[in-house]
Amino acid sequence: MRPDTPAENVDHTAEAARLERTAGLYPEDAEALLLRAAAHLELSGDRPTATTLYDRLLSSPDGLENPHLVRALKASNLWEYGHEAEARAIIEGVRVASPKDPAPWVIVAESLESHDELEAAHDTFTEAVRRLLTDVAEPPYATHPLLFGRHRVRRMLGRSHDEWDALADTVHSLPITLDELHDPKRVWSLGSENPAELEAEILRLRAELGAYREALSRPFPVAVLHWPATELSELLEAYPTLTSEYPTHEEHLATIETALRELSASGTPNLGIVTGTVPSYEAFAASELSSPGDTTLLPQYATTLAARGRAVAWPPQQGAPCWCGSGTAYGQCHGVAA
Repeated sequence: MRPDTPAENVDHTAEAARLERTAGLYPEDAEALLLRAAAHLELSGDRPTATTLYDRLLSSPDGLENPHLVRALKASNLWEYGHEAEARAIIEGVRVASPKDPAPWVIVAESLESHDELEAAHDTFTEAVRRLLTDVAEPPYATHPLLFGRHRVRRMLGRSHDEWDALADTVHSLPITLDELHDPKRVWSLGSENPAELEAEILRLRAELGAYREALSRPFPVAVLHWPATELSELLEAYPTLTSEYPTHEEHLATIETALRELSASGTPNLGIVTGTVPSYEAFAASELSSPGDTTLLPQYATTLAARGRAVAWPPQQGAPCWCGSGTAYGQCHGVAA
């Protein structure tokens, strides 16, 4: 069930409760599942309980994969039910932290925009674009909302086009231009009695809806399974038959990078990496009534992790740490020959 489903078609409170129960069964996926539960609670109108879920995540003793995203969502939610001062403080904290993931930037900037803080929204979008896209040859898909949001706010502010607006036009793929979609005067055409103007606006709205649906329906990443060194050592000790699949950890890492580059060269989009753990893999094997030593389970396990939202996009963004966990920038590690 997608959180964008209209309230009249789903019991969002019940769906949030189901996701909370599922998070208890799969602790390794709790972050993704509880974020979806919080989204359902927001849609149901129970924003205080959604905040409680965000606080629960932020106080997790195990840490979070993307704490800045959780803080951004919490800030957006708080502002919607009257906690403006706290929301502003969190938003400022997110900006100061300067996350490498585009999503927190988009959320806080759009929150400012939705409350008519257009200058602040513009500054936030611009800061994010400069930090994440400077000297990047091809903007990753996840950064497109930053470019589009910045373009939209600049149109509302009456700013002239600059180089980032030109880049937004380049990655925009719909037949209707961004200038048309973001025209501040469009709202007036909805009240027009001219059939031609109304028809033109309907076409624009259909284009926007199409882009939104396309973003929601993007397939799970084609994910390659990665084992950290300690996990792989434990896995091979428990299931020696997998040694043929993983002769050494170094060869395992090299194989991942090679496979992803070959997939990319063949035109396969939306590539990602999922990281396995032995307890999670054993639980998956048990659910499949199979032995963890069966090599045919490995790609199925990777697909399952991707379906749970565990995939990390490949290749990492410029300057981001390498996917292998070395702590070195990707461009100086496995991406050195990319």
